[in-house]
Amino acid sequence: MNLSELKPPDGSRKKRKRVGRGNGSGHGKTSCRGSNGQNSRSGGGVRLGFEGGQMPLTRRLPKRGFCNIFRKDIVIVNIEQLKKFSEGSVVDSNTLINTGIVKKRGDGIKILGNGSIDYPLFLKVDRISHGAREKIEAAGGSVEVN
Repeated sequence: MNLSELKPPDGSRKKRKRVGRGNGSGHGKTSCRGSNGQNSRSGGGVRLGFEGGQMPLTRRLPKRGFCNIFRKDIVIVNIEQLKKFSEGSVVDSNTLINTGIVKKRGDGIKILGNGSIDYPLFLKVDRISHGAREKIEAAGGSVEVN
C-alpha cells in the first residue's frame, strides 16, 4: 500500500448540491425550490417560531416567574479562599482576579465569613459581612469598604 493508493471509504464523502446549473444537473430551472409558493420566492420563508398563523408554542405556554432587570451580580468570596495570600498582603478586586479566585468583578465582590484565618490581611472590597469583618480584625487585619 502506497500513499497514492489511499482513498476515503465509499459513501463517506458526498458531493455538494450545486443548484441552478442547468437542467442536465438535475437541480436546474427551479433550483430545488418547487414551482410556486412563499418558499420559492427570493427572501421567502417564514420567521423562526412561526406556525402558519396558529398560536405559536411560545405564546401557548404559561409564563412563570419574574426577571429583575435591576438585579446585582455580586461575586462571593469566603475567608477560607483568602488563605492563598501571604501574611500582611493587600487584597483588592484586582488581586482576587489575578490569583483566579474571582473570574469577573460583576457588580461587586463580597467577603463572607465561611472559614477562619489566623494572620492579618488588609482588604479593600465592595462589601463584607459582619462575621467576616470580625474574623479579619480579630486576626490583626483591617477592612476598607469602597
